[in-house]
Amino acid sequence: MLAVVEIGKKQYIVQEDDTIKVQKLKDQEGKVIFDKVLVLSNDKKIDIGAPYLENVTVEAEIEGEFKDKKVIIYKYKRRKKYRKKQGHRQTYTTLKITRIAASSSQNSPK
Repeated sequence: MLAVVEIGKKQYIVQEDDTIKVQKLKDQEGKVIFDKVLVLSNDKKIDIGAPYLENVTVEAEIEGEFKDKKVIIYKYKRRKKYRKKQGHRQTYTTLKITRIAASSSQNSPK
């Protein structure tokens, strides 16, 4: 089973037992349930939401947080003696997808 989930204004393609990195979530540990599922694909059936599917959830376990490698921002103006160097490290949360649950009363929109 494959699903497209919206997490923090970004969309991710997930399957069960996948590990994904998303931008930092407020929760730091435990289980998280996402109900903004855009597309659900079973063996031969594809359900597309308008904009989201009802009665479909994706459950995930939070594994931890980490900081990505540093990105250097360097500004420079020639002949003006202007140089500015700045770094940034984005914080991410690691999620392990445990279950994609679809209710049996799920009807595809017409």
